Amino acid sequence: MVQSSGDKVVPQLIAWEVTRRCTLRCRHCRAAATDQAYQGELTTRQCMRLLDNIASFSKPIIILTGGEPMLRDDIYDIARHGHSLGLRMVIAVCGMLLDDTSVARLLDAGVQCVSISLDGPDAASHDGFRQVDGAFDGALNGIDAARRGGLPFQVNTTVTRHNVDQLADIMHLAEQLGAVTFNPFLLVPTGRGKELADQELSPQQYEATLQWLARQQPATGMAVRVTCAPHYQRIIRQRQAKSNHVAPTHSAASTHQHARQHMGQGCMGGKSFAFISHVGRVQICGFLEDEAGDLNANDLDFRAIWQDSELFRRIRAVDDYHGKCGWCEYRRVCGGCRARAYAMTGDYLASEPFCVYEPRLKQPDKT
Repeated sequence: MVQSSGDKVVPQLIAWEVTRRCTLRCRHCRAAATDQAYQGELTTRQCMRLLDNIASFSKPIIILTGGEPMLRDDIYDIARHGHSLGLRMVIAVCGMLLDDTSVARLLDAGVQCVSISLDGPDAASHDGFRQVDGAFDGALNGIDAARRGGLPFQVNTTVTRHNVDQLADIMHLAEQLGAVTFNPFLLVPTGRGKELADQELSPQQYEATLQWLARQQPATGMAVRVTCAPHYQRIIRQRQAKSNHVAPTHSAASTHQHARQHMGQGCMGGKSFAFISHVGRVQICGFLEDEAGDLNANDLDFRAIWQDSELFRRIRAVDDYHGKCGWCEYRRVCGGCRARAYAMTGDYLASEPFCVYEPRLKQPDKT
C-alpha cells in the first residue's frame, strides 16, 4: 500500500550537495565533478531557508557533501545555522582542505563528524583512483588534523574490483588512524562511474564481500556501516538467526520493519533518506537522478516534496516492487538498491540485479 502524505514518515538522513565543485577527478564520481564554478547553486540565504524548512518537521542528520563542500566560503555559516536549529550536522570532505584552523572552525560551527575517503591503503592505489597526485597524503593530513582537534571522523571506501583485495588493509588502516566508523560503498555505475562498469563486483563477489564485512564487525572497535549494499542487512540478520538457531522467516524479518536507525536499514532512499543536488533537485539518493521535486520551483519547500512526491510514494511501497524484491521476506529491511536496478534495467522498481539470494517465500499470484 502506498503511504499517504498524512503518514508520519520523516527523513533521518539528508545528503546535501552544497556544491558540485571539487579539486579531485575521482573515477567513480556520480557527479563527474571538476574544479570549476557551477551555475545555479543555492545562495547562502536559500541554504538557510532550506534548513529552516527541514527543521520545521524533522531533525535529521544533514551531510554537507559535494563536490568538496569546503570550497564554499559560507560552509561554516551553513553548518552553524543547521546546528542552531537542532539538526545534526556532519560533513564529507576529501581531506585536503582540512587543517587545524578549519577543524576548529567546523567544531565551532557545530559539526559533529567528518567523513574522509580512502580508496586504497597507499598513495599509488588511492591517487590512481582519485586521479590527483598527493590525494592520499592530503587525506591522511586531514585525518591527522581532525584527530588533533578532537573532531570524530569516519573512513569511506568505494569498493571495486581494483581494490576489493585491499579491503582488509584499508579497514586496518582506518582502525589504526582512529576512525569511529568504516563505511564501504559498493559502486553504483553512474556519472563517471559508468566508465567503471567493468570494475563493479560480480553478484558472487558482492555477496562474498558483504559476508566478509559482517564477520569483521565483532572483531573491530569501529562501527562497520555499508552503503549502496542493502542486502548487507539481510546478511547480518541471517547470521544472527543462524547463531540463535532460528530460521529466517517473514515474521522474524518483519520485526525490523519499523526500525529507523540509519545503521539498521538497507536502501533508505526515499524512505528515511533523501539527496538534495547542488541546484536544489531532490532525489531518493545521489545515484538515482530521477527527480522527486525541484526546490527552486516550490519556494524551497522540502517538506512538501518529502511528503507528496509520487516518486517517494512509489519507492516506499516496497510490496509493489517488481520481481523477487516485491515478495522477499527481507524486503522491508533490504529493499534492494533502487539506483543499481535503474542503472542496469531502466526500472527503479526492478529487482536488485546483484542479489544472489532466493526468497524463501513463494512468488505471490498477483493476477
